[in-house]
Amino acid sequence: EEIIRDLERLDIELYVRGQHGYWASMRIKPDLISRIKEAQKEDSEVWTIVENLDKQVEFHLDDDNVLWQGTRLVVPNDASLREALLTEAHSSPFSIHLGSTKMYHDLKQHFWWSVMKRDVAMFVAKCLICQQVKIEHQRASGLLQQLDIPVWKWDEISMDFVTGLPQTQRRHDAIWVVVDRLTKSAHFLLIRKDYSVSKLAEIFQQEIVRLHGTPSAIVSDRDPRFASRFWKGLQKAWGTRLKFSTAFHPQTDGQSERTIQILEDMLRSCALEWTCNWDDYICLAEFAYNNSWHASIKCVPFEMLY
Repeated sequence: EEIIRDLERLDIELYVRGQHGYWASMRIKPDLISRIKEAQKEDSEVWTIVENLDKQVEFHLDDDNVLWQGTRLVVPNDASLREALLTEAHSSPFSIHLGSTKMYHDLKQHFWWSVMKRDVAMFVAKCLICQQVKIEHQRASGLLQQLDIPVWKWDEISMDFVTGLPQTQRRHDAIWVVVDRLTKSAHFLLIRKDYSVSKLAEIFQQEIVRLHGTPSAIVSDRDPRFASRFWKGLQKAWGTRLKFSTAFHPQTDGQSERTIQILEDMLRSCALEWTCNWDDYICLAEFAYNNSWHASIKCVPFEMLY
């Protein structure tokens, strides 16, 4: 009976047929959402809006008397509740210390309160980890040659390497960043600096070609691995042409360069938690990047891709 009560509290249903049983369903409800809905009942600002619903058509009550602003849940004026929500949106493994702009655009899709943008900016500005690890990203000086806009997703890609990372227990010490130039979606591939060109080509086939097919064009820097006869021969066999960045002007390949900056910020932000096992969490860093708002496409890369 005690087990049954525990299952009921977890909202798990157990069906038994004869001598055999199986799990029927398991639903997980975020505790923070429930706290917000409960806190609405005692918030004076929320009740002020409720009393004037006829004058504020953008707000409405659902069947459970929960207040929404369009499709966004109204967050009451509770400092601890908003602090918990901002912390979850900023420093959880699924967000990994995003900047204020990305964080605000992600939050405002699901939540609303009157001074959200200001609160987000102040929260990020006060984050000690961000102050320690984030570098100042400045616009490159001079005129840059803009590459043509691709016409299909994952038809043209850009790529580069993140090196100088601490070696993990599995001996990974670098990340191969591959970015779709159209949707801005990216893959972060775990590698070692001593991998041969043939090993890199094998990883490329397994992780990129398997999911997206063979690209028609690749933009990269003048790394020896991409300039080698083997790599050029492999691309020629695939029918892919290479585009190299202008020497000493990596801004030409700005797509992957900017992604590398974001990834390095993520890695440094979580260095204390990840230590020598950052390769265990690189999948979450990839998810966080692809699931966060991107300024150039005005949406998240996942939405653009799928």
